Amino acid sequence: MCPHVPACPDAEAPDREAARTLACHPEQGWSLLCNGVVLFEDTGELLPSGATIEPHRPVAV
Repeated sequence: MCPHVPACPDAEAPDREAARTLACHPEQGWSLLCNGVVLFEDTGELLPSGATIEPHRPVAV
């Protein structure tokens, strides 16, 4: 589990991207968060369960 106080959001939580970064590889376009989520530069995500979240960039109005 997360050693941080307060604990990072769970990988299934809506605010999962707020978890702390454990490893950052900007040259490859991804970061590993404390909750096990792999966050990609294009805002896509790979969850520890193997599920994927499509990129969700804000849309200009």
